[in-house]
Amino acid sequence: MARDTYAGNPLLKGAYTPVEYDKETLEDYIRCSKDPIYFAKTYMKIVHVDHGLMPFDLYDYQEEMVDTFHNNRFVICKMPRQTGKSTTICAYLLHFALFNEQSNIAILANKGSTSREILQRLKTAYEHLPKWLQQGVVVWNRGNIELENGSKIISASTSSSAVRGSSFNIIFMDEFAHIDPPSLAEDFFTSVYPTISSGSTTKVFIVSTPKGLNMFYKMWIDAEEKRSDYVPIEVHWSQTPGRDQKWREETIRNTSELQFSQEYECDFIGSQNTLISAAKLRTMPYKPPITTKDFLDVYVDPDPKHSYVCIVDVARGRGQDFSAFSIIDVSQFPYEQVAKYRDPNISPMLLPNVVDNVCRYYNSAYVLVEINDIGGQVADILHHDLEYPNIFQTSVLGRSGQTLGGGFGKSSQLGIRTTKEVKRKGCSSCKDLIEGDKLLVWDLDTITEMTTYIAKGSSYEAEEGYHDDLMTTLILFGWLVNQKYFTEITDLDLREKMFKEQLEEAEAQLIPFGYINDGRDSYEPETVNMGGEKWVVDKKYSTDYLH
Repeated sequence: MARDTYAGNPLLKGAYTPVEYDKETLEDYIRCSKDPIYFAKTYMKIVHVDHGLMPFDLYDYQEEMVDTFHNNRFVICKMPRQTGKSTTICAYLLHFALFNEQSNIAILANKGSTSREILQRLKTAYEHLPKWLQQGVVVWNRGNIELENGSKIISASTSSSAVRGSSFNIIFMDEFAHIDPPSLAEDFFTSVYPTISSGSTTKVFIVSTPKGLNMFYKMWIDAEEKRSDYVPIEVHWSQTPGRDQKWREETIRNTSELQFSQEYECDFIGSQNTLISAAKLRTMPYKPPITTKDFLDVYVDPDPKHSYVCIVDVARGRGQDFSAFSIIDVSQFPYEQVAKYRDPNISPMLLPNVVDNVCRYYNSAYVLVEINDIGGQVADILHHDLEYPNIFQTSVLGRSGQTLGGGFGKSSQLGIRTTKEVKRKGCSSCKDLIEGDKLLVWDLDTITEMTTYIAKGSSYEAEEGYHDDLMTTLILFGWLVNQKYFTEITDLDLREKMFKEQLEEAEAQLIPFGYINDGRDSYEPETVNMGGEKWVVDKKYSTDYLH
């Protein structure tokens, strides 16, 4: 015998309880099924912090959100705090579950508790629907519900395992920008994409307040520039009734400019005191790589006439930090980042092979390896085992500290140690290069690290919980460009001159006993009488010898 209620809750209709419709309710049921905005405005109840239980009177932008959800598969929303974004999505999810049989819906958030809270709002709205609109309840738990029409709604934290192995009609992700650590967002999409692509109608809704330049930022920009199928929706704080300039000033007074900028203005730049100014970071465009393979992103293929520099930062390969390098075109101004590599797990013993392969591809690029920790192993393998031809050396010269070049004396070393002085000079130069548009950076991961590379004491470091491996490569590049030897080898005319000098030096080594005139050169050396002896002064070859 069917139960009239579920688990004794008078607000919930039990599964398979018969319902009688009169003409009016039947017409309204049909209208609700076709129009989610009408359904929400007419029958949905919400709990207001000041007014308690009340009808859901949608603002204009909330109606736009529901309509966009209804008519599109992929939607991304950039919204301030306290604009009713979670309630709006609940309205649409509830409508979808009621009027689509056998639908599977996932509510995901940066925290499991947040996703359960959203599910609770949906359950509250469900409980206050008229019984003729309800589907009988089969399961009504803290983290999931199931209705008699076969529809299921689950809540979970956004993780790579959240929806693995299941098929869903709707995947909703709340506060996607606030997933911690940020790499989980990328891992999630890697794992969930098969779930999305398995059906031709699966909908994905992403709603968040920004927090730095992360996966949400990338997806938002891609949507704005129509590089993806996501439809972007942006809401400004002033669109919420009651929020005016007076409210803005009061909110800033009780929080901070930074907090207001991020949480209400939806500014993607979240950190203060960054090495690269916030004004510059806001205007820095990124572009998608032309190829991506095995942790290498290529933005510009090598030009056979150009010269390149590779800066390598080495990690231990235990998944905590990244081994990374940046390839930079130094043939012309502005300098340009043409490729980047970043891998958290590669062994320092294998990294030299990657550097060798990529750098030979870029015309045997000059390589500078940071050797503070285990980077010295990478430099040694490159030089001794792989016989890579263009590895930068540094020399320690007293108060001058480390300088580029210097040969193979006792003070010379393969690579560079990042001392306080090197970092100070590198940071200053890097800031000048980027803010002065003398170095173009295309990689989003690199730009993201800039947004969290902040002042700490008298230096700069990554903000707690973030990485600075790619930023380190740019700082060392900043140090590099101010070295005299670097300016010499990157000057095209000077490089040609140096080649000629090296060629002449090699020829001199082959002719150690002086100049031999084979008669093919019309040049005649000068003869000078010195103390009764005739000496030949050969100004062309800078030699003199007894005649």
